[in-house]
Amino acid sequence: MASQTVRPDGERVRIGVVGCGVMGRNHARVLSEIAAADLVAIADPDLAAAAPVAAQLGTQAVPDIEALIALGCEAMVIAAPTHLHHPLATLAIERGIHVLIEKPIASNPEEGRDLVQKAVRAGVTLMVGHVERFNQAVQTVKEAIRDEDILSIAITRVGPFPPRMSNVGVVIDLAVHDIDLIRWLTESDIVEVQPQLSNAVAEREDIALLQFRTASGVLAHINTNWLTPFKARHIHVATRDKYVIGDLITRQVTECSGYRPDGSYSMRHLPVGHTEPLRLELNSFLNALSSGIPPGVTGEEGVISLDIAMRCLAGAANAPAIADFAAAKVRKAR
Repeated sequence: MASQTVRPDGERVRIGVVGCGVMGRNHARVLSEIAAADLVAIADPDLAAAAPVAAQLGTQAVPDIEALIALGCEAMVIAAPTHLHHPLATLAIERGIHVLIEKPIASNPEEGRDLVQKAVRAGVTLMVGHVERFNQAVQTVKEAIRDEDILSIAITRVGPFPPRMSNVGVVIDLAVHDIDLIRWLTESDIVEVQPQLSNAVAEREDIALLQFRTASGVLAHINTNWLTPFKARHIHVATRDKYVIGDLITRQVTECSGYRPDGSYSMRHLPVGHTEPLRLELNSFLNALSSGIPPGVTGEEGVISLDIAMRCLAGAANAPAIADFAAAKVRKAR
Protein backbone atom coordinates (compact mmCIF):
# COMPACT_ATOMS: atom_id res chain seq x y z
CA MET A 1 0.00 0.00 0.00
CA ALA A 2 1.06 3.63 -0.20
CA SER A 3 2.37 5.56 2.77
CA GLN A 4 -0.18 7.60 4.68
CA THR A 5 2.30 10.44 5.12
CA VAL A 6 4.10 12.32 2.37
CA ARG A 7 7.73 13.34 2.96
CA PRO A 8 8.86 16.92 2.33
CA ASP A 9 10.52 17.46 -1.05
CA GLY A 10 14.30 17.16 -0.95
CA GLU A 11 14.45 15.31 2.37
CA ARG A 12 16.65 12.21 2.15
CA VAL A 13 15.21 8.89 3.29
CA ARG A 14 17.19 7.18 6.05
CA ILE A 15 17.32 3.63 4.69
CA GLY A 16 19.10 0.42 5.62
CA VAL A 17 19.74 -2.90 3.88
CA VAL A 18 19.18 -6.23 5.61
CA GLY A 19 21.37 -8.96 4.15
CA CYS A 20 24.80 -8.74 2.54
CA GLY A 21 24.45 -11.44 -0.09
CA VAL A 22 24.58 -10.74 -3.81
CA MET A 23 21.30 -8.81 -3.95
CA GLY A 24 21.89 -7.04 -0.64
CA ARG A 25 25.24 -5.74 -1.85
CA ASN A 26 23.67 -4.55 -5.10
CA HIS A 27 20.89 -2.74 -3.26
CA ALA A 28 23.41 -1.08 -0.95
CA ARG A 29 25.62 -0.03 -3.88
CA VAL A 30 22.75 1.60 -5.77
CA LEU A 31 21.29 3.27 -2.67
CA SER A 32 24.70 4.80 -1.91
CA GLU A 33 24.51 6.50 -5.34
CA ILE A 34 20.93 7.81 -5.14
CA ALA A 35 20.65 11.41 -3.95
CA ALA A 36 17.26 10.82 -2.30
CA ALA A 37 18.63 8.04 -0.08
CA ASP A 38 20.79 8.19 3.04
CA LEU A 39 22.25 4.68 3.39
CA VAL A 40 22.44 4.33 7.18
CA ALA A 41 23.89 0.83 7.49
CA ILE A 42 23.98 -2.75 6.22
CA ALA A 43 22.75 -5.39 8.67
CA ASP A 44 24.13 -8.93 8.51
CA PRO A 45 25.17 -11.38 11.25
CA ASP A 46 28.38 -12.03 9.27
CA LEU A 47 30.07 -8.74 10.12
CA ALA A 48 33.35 -9.92 8.62
CA ALA A 49 31.64 -10.02 5.22
CA ALA A 50 29.46 -6.93 5.68
CA ALA A 51 32.04 -4.55 7.13
CA PRO A 52 34.28 -4.24 4.01
CA VAL A 53 31.22 -3.71 1.80
CA ALA A 54 29.87 -1.04 4.14
CA ALA A 55 33.24 0.71 4.38
CA GLN A 56 33.58 0.83 0.61
CA LEU A 57 30.13 2.46 0.37
CA GLY A 58 30.78 4.98 3.13
CA THR A 59 28.40 3.48 5.66
CA GLN A 60 28.58 1.04 8.58
CA ALA A 61 27.82 -2.62 9.22
CA VAL A 62 25.62 -3.80 12.10
CA PRO A 63 24.83 -7.34 13.23
CA ASP A 64 21.05 -7.42 13.04
CA ILE A 65 17.83 -5.61 12.19
CA GLU A 66 17.38 -4.33 15.77
CA ALA A 67 20.66 -2.44 15.48
CA LEU A 68 19.48 -1.04 12.16
CA ILE A 69 16.21 0.13 13.71
CA ALA A 70 18.14 1.76 16.57
CA LEU A 71 19.95 3.93 14.01
CA GLY A 72 16.67 5.60 13.10
CA CYS A 73 15.93 3.97 9.74
CA GLU A 74 12.70 5.11 8.12
CA ALA A 75 12.84 2.47 5.38
CA MET A 76 14.51 -0.88 4.76
CA VAL A 77 15.38 -3.23 1.94
CA ILE A 78 15.12 -6.84 3.09
CA ALA A 79 17.43 -9.01 0.99
CA ALA A 80 17.84 -11.85 3.46
CA PRO A 81 17.00 -15.54 2.75
CA THR A 82 13.33 -16.05 1.93
CA HIS A 83 12.47 -17.92 5.15
CA LEU A 84 13.48 -14.77 7.09
CA HIS A 85 11.34 -12.34 5.08
CA HIS A 86 8.25 -12.64 7.26
CA PRO A 87 9.88 -12.24 10.70
CA LEU A 88 12.23 -9.46 9.56
CA ALA A 89 9.55 -7.51 7.70
CA THR A 90 7.18 -7.91 10.65
CA LEU A 91 9.75 -6.35 12.98
CA ALA A 92 10.21 -3.40 10.63
CA ILE A 93 6.54 -2.85 9.82
CA GLU A 94 5.48 -2.96 13.47
CA ARG A 95 8.01 -0.17 14.14
CA GLY A 96 6.44 1.96 11.40
CA ILE A 97 9.25 1.37 8.90
CA HIS A 98 8.59 1.21 5.14
CA VAL A 99 9.80 -2.01 3.55
CA LEU A 100 10.97 -3.24 0.15
CA ILE A 101 11.25 -7.05 0.22
CA GLU A 102 13.18 -8.99 -2.38
CA LYS A 103 11.04 -11.50 -4.27
CA PRO A 104 9.37 -13.72 -3.28
CA ILE A 105 7.54 -11.69 -0.65
CA ALA A 106 7.61 -14.61 1.81
CA SER A 107 7.93 -18.39 2.09
CA ASN A 108 4.25 -18.89 1.34
CA PRO A 109 1.17 -16.82 0.39
CA GLU A 110 -0.22 -16.92 3.93
CA GLU A 111 2.87 -15.17 5.31
CA GLY A 112 2.72 -12.71 2.41
CA ARG A 113 -0.92 -11.84 3.09
CA ASP A 114 -0.07 -11.36 6.75
CA LEU A 115 2.62 -8.82 5.84
CA VAL A 116 0.20 -6.97 3.57
CA GLN A 117 -2.36 -6.72 6.38
CA LYS A 118 0.29 -5.60 8.86
CA ALA A 119 1.48 -2.87 6.47
CA VAL A 120 -2.09 -1.63 6.00
CA ARG A 121 -2.63 -1.44 9.76
CA ALA A 122 0.71 0.32 10.31
CA GLY A 123 0.17 2.74 7.41
CA VAL A 124 3.54 1.97 5.80
CA THR A 125 4.59 1.25 2.23
CA LEU A 126 5.26 -2.39 1.33
CA MET A 127 6.91 -3.10 -2.02
CA VAL A 128 8.15 -6.38 -3.52
CA GLY A 129 11.36 -6.52 -5.55
CA HIS A 130 10.19 -7.96 -8.86
CA VAL A 131 13.04 -6.17 -10.60
CA GLU A 132 12.26 -7.38 -14.13
CA ARG A 133 9.33 -4.96 -14.30
CA PHE A 134 11.95 -2.22 -14.25
CA ASN A 135 14.04 -3.72 -17.06
CA GLN A 136 13.58 -1.13 -19.78
CA ALA A 137 13.41 -3.84 -22.44
CA VAL A 138 10.32 -5.19 -20.65
CA GLN A 139 8.89 -1.68 -20.38
CA THR A 140 9.46 -1.16 -24.11
CA VAL A 141 7.67 -4.44 -24.88
CA LYS A 142 4.73 -3.34 -22.74
CA GLU A 143 4.53 0.00 -24.52
CA ALA A 144 4.72 -1.71 -27.93
CA ILE A 145 1.71 -3.93 -27.14
CA ARG A 146 -0.34 -1.24 -25.42
CA ASP A 147 -3.95 -1.31 -26.74
CA GLU A 148 -3.11 -4.41 -28.82
CA ASP A 149 -5.17 -7.62 -28.79
CA ILE A 150 -2.64 -9.93 -27.13
CA LEU A 151 -2.85 -13.58 -28.21
CA SER A 152 0.13 -15.28 -26.59
CA ILE A 153 3.25 -14.70 -24.52
CA ALA A 154 6.27 -17.01 -24.39
CA ILE A 155 9.08 -16.36 -21.93
CA THR A 156 12.42 -18.17 -21.70
CA ARG A 157 14.55 -17.77 -18.58
CA VAL A 158 17.36 -20.32 -18.44
CA GLY A 159 20.91 -20.61 -17.19
CA PRO A 160 23.40 -22.74 -15.24
CA PHE A 161 22.75 -24.02 -11.72
CA PRO A 162 23.48 -21.29 -9.13
CA PRO A 163 25.69 -22.64 -6.33
CA ARG A 164 24.03 -20.24 -3.85
CA MET A 165 20.62 -21.93 -4.32
CA SER A 166 19.59 -24.58 -1.80
CA ASN A 167 16.08 -24.10 -0.46
CA VAL A 168 14.00 -23.46 -3.62
CA GLY A 169 13.83 -24.67 -7.21
CA VAL A 170 13.48 -22.85 -10.51
CA VAL A 171 9.80 -22.02 -10.05
CA ILE A 172 10.36 -19.79 -7.02
CA ASP A 173 13.83 -18.61 -8.01
CA LEU A 174 13.18 -17.83 -11.69
CA ALA A 175 9.65 -18.44 -12.95
CA VAL A 176 8.03 -16.21 -10.33
CA HIS A 177 9.59 -13.24 -12.20
CA ASP A 178 7.76 -14.22 -15.36
CA ILE A 179 4.49 -15.05 -13.66
CA ASP A 180 4.53 -11.44 -12.47
CA LEU A 181 5.42 -10.21 -15.98
CA ILE A 182 2.57 -12.16 -17.60
CA ARG A 183 0.05 -10.56 -15.25
CA TRP A 184 1.62 -7.12 -15.73
CA LEU A 185 1.89 -7.28 -19.53
CA THR A 186 -1.64 -8.58 -19.99
CA GLU A 187 -3.19 -6.61 -17.12
CA SER A 188 -5.20 -9.74 -16.48
CA ASP A 189 -5.30 -12.46 -13.80
CA ILE A 190 -4.01 -15.97 -14.45
CA VAL A 191 -6.96 -18.38 -14.19
CA GLU A 192 -5.50 -21.68 -15.50
CA VAL A 193 -2.18 -23.31 -14.64
CA GLN A 194 -0.66 -26.37 -16.34
CA PRO A 195 2.81 -27.16 -14.94
CA GLN A 196 5.38 -29.75 -15.98
CA LEU A 197 8.39 -30.03 -13.66
CA SER A 198 11.44 -32.25 -13.36
CA ASN A 199 14.51 -32.44 -11.16
CA ALA A 200 17.15 -33.76 -13.51
CA VAL A 201 20.31 -33.02 -11.53
CA ALA A 202 19.22 -30.99 -8.50
CA GLU A 203 17.34 -31.93 -5.32
CA ARG A 204 14.46 -29.62 -6.26
CA GLU A 205 12.91 -28.96 -9.65
CA ASP A 206 15.50 -27.65 -12.11
CA ILE A 207 13.30 -27.79 -15.23
CA ALA A 208 9.88 -26.15 -15.49
CA LEU A 209 7.56 -25.84 -18.47
CA LEU A 210 4.58 -23.82 -17.31
CA GLN A 211 1.46 -23.00 -19.31
CA PHE A 212 -1.18 -20.47 -18.34
CA ARG A 213 -4.39 -18.90 -19.54
CA THR A 214 -5.38 -15.44 -18.36
CA ALA A 215 -8.88 -14.19 -17.70
CA SER A 216 -8.60 -12.16 -20.92
CA GLY A 217 -7.86 -15.34 -22.91
CA VAL A 218 -4.12 -14.90 -23.43
CA LEU A 219 -2.14 -18.15 -23.64
CA ALA A 220 1.24 -17.91 -21.91
CA HIS A 221 4.22 -20.22 -21.60
CA ILE A 222 7.31 -20.12 -19.39
CA ASN A 223 10.39 -22.24 -20.14
CA THR A 224 12.93 -22.15 -17.34
CA ASN A 225 15.79 -24.36 -16.18
CA TRP A 226 19.17 -24.57 -14.47
CA LEU A 227 20.62 -26.88 -17.15
CA THR A 228 21.59 -24.34 -19.83
CA PRO A 229 25.33 -23.46 -19.75
CA PHE A 230 24.61 -19.78 -20.47
CA LYS A 231 21.99 -17.28 -19.35
CA ALA A 232 19.15 -16.43 -21.73
CA ARG A 233 16.15 -14.17 -21.05
CA HIS A 234 13.65 -13.67 -23.88
CA ILE A 235 10.04 -12.55 -24.22
CA HIS A 236 7.93 -13.18 -27.35
CA VAL A 237 4.50 -11.55 -27.56
CA ALA A 238 2.04 -12.23 -30.39
CA THR A 239 -0.87 -9.85 -30.96
CA ARG A 240 -3.39 -9.58 -33.80
CA ASP A 241 -1.18 -7.08 -35.61
CA LYS A 242 2.32 -7.44 -34.17
CA TYR A 243 4.98 -9.85 -33.03
CA VAL A 244 7.33 -8.34 -30.44
CA ILE A 245 10.59 -9.94 -29.27
CA GLY A 246 12.55 -8.71 -26.26
CA ASP A 247 16.02 -9.80 -25.14
CA LEU A 248 16.17 -8.87 -21.47
CA ILE A 249 19.95 -9.26 -21.22
CA THR A 250 21.06 -7.26 -24.27
CA ARG A 251 17.94 -5.06 -23.92
CA GLN A 252 17.06 -5.25 -27.59
CA VAL A 253 13.42 -5.15 -28.66
CA THR A 254 12.25 -5.99 -32.17
CA GLU A 255 8.77 -5.38 -33.54
CA CYS A 256 7.36 -7.19 -36.58
CA SER A 257 4.16 -5.89 -38.19
CA GLY A 258 2.47 -5.09 -41.48
CA TYR A 259 1.98 -8.69 -42.55
CA ARG A 260 1.30 -9.08 -46.28
CA PRO A 261 -0.31 -11.90 -48.31
CA ASP A 262 3.05 -12.88 -49.79
CA GLY A 263 4.45 -13.56 -46.31
CA SER A 264 6.55 -10.41 -46.07
CA TYR A 265 6.39 -8.00 -43.14
CA SER A 266 8.04 -4.91 -41.72
CA MET A 267 10.56 -5.14 -38.91
CA ARG A 268 12.09 -2.43 -36.74
CA HIS A 269 14.24 -2.20 -33.63
CA LEU A 270 12.63 -0.14 -30.89
CA PRO A 271 14.66 2.30 -28.77
CA VAL A 272 15.36 1.01 -25.26
CA GLY A 273 16.81 2.89 -22.29
CA HIS A 274 19.77 1.44 -20.41
CA THR A 275 19.24 2.62 -16.83
CA GLU A 276 20.01 -0.18 -14.36
CA PRO A 277 16.70 -1.88 -13.45
CA LEU A 278 17.58 -1.98 -9.75
CA ARG A 279 18.05 1.79 -9.73
CA LEU A 280 14.61 2.27 -11.29
CA GLU A 281 13.10 -0.15 -8.76
CA LEU A 282 14.63 1.64 -5.77
CA ASN A 283 13.60 5.02 -7.15
CA SER A 284 10.04 3.71 -7.43
CA PHE A 285 10.16 2.74 -3.76
CA LEU A 286 11.60 6.09 -2.67
CA ASN A 287 9.13 7.99 -4.85
CA ALA A 288 6.25 6.15 -3.18
CA LEU A 289 7.48 7.43 0.18
CA SER A 290 7.67 11.04 -1.00
CA SER A 291 4.49 11.11 -3.07
CA GLY A 292 2.13 8.78 -1.26
CA ILE A 293 1.36 6.87 -4.48
CA PRO A 294 1.54 3.04 -4.56
CA PRO A 295 4.99 1.57 -5.29
CA GLY A 296 5.84 -0.11 -8.59
CA VAL A 297 5.03 -3.60 -7.29
CA THR A 298 2.63 -3.74 -4.35
CA GLY A 299 2.60 -6.35 -1.61
CA GLU A 300 -0.71 -7.66 -2.94
CA GLU A 301 0.83 -8.23 -6.38
CA GLY A 302 3.76 -10.04 -4.81
CA VAL A 303 1.39 -12.38 -2.96
CA ILE A 304 -0.58 -13.17 -6.13
CA SER A 305 2.57 -14.10 -8.08
CA LEU A 306 3.80 -16.28 -5.21
CA ASP A 307 0.40 -17.95 -4.93
CA ILE A 308 0.44 -18.85 -8.65
CA ALA A 309 3.99 -20.21 -8.34
CA MET A 310 2.89 -22.39 -5.41
CA ARG A 311 -0.07 -23.59 -7.50
CA CYS A 312 2.43 -24.66 -10.16
CA LEU A 313 4.37 -26.68 -7.59
CA ALA A 314 1.22 -28.20 -6.12
CA GLY A 315 -0.21 -29.00 -9.55
CA ALA A 316 2.95 -30.77 -10.64
CA ALA A 317 3.06 -32.73 -7.38
CA ASN A 318 -0.49 -33.96 -7.99
CA ALA A 319 0.14 -34.84 -11.64
CA PRO A 320 1.44 -38.41 -10.97
CA ALA A 321 -1.62 -39.22 -8.87
CA ILE A 322 -3.91 -37.86 -11.59
CA ALA A 323 -2.06 -39.91 -14.23
CA ASP A 324 -2.29 -43.08 -12.11
CA PHE A 325 -6.01 -42.50 -11.62
CA ALA A 326 -6.53 -42.03 -15.37
CA ALA A 327 -4.51 -45.17 -16.18
CA ALA A 328 -6.54 -47.19 -13.66
CA LYS A 329 -9.76 -46.06 -15.33
CA VAL A 330 -8.39 -47.14 -18.73
CA ARG A 331 -7.41 -50.58 -17.39
CA LYS A 332 -10.83 -51.01 -15.78
CA ALA A 333 -12.56 -50.05 -19.02
CA ARG A 334 -10.62 -52.76 -20.84
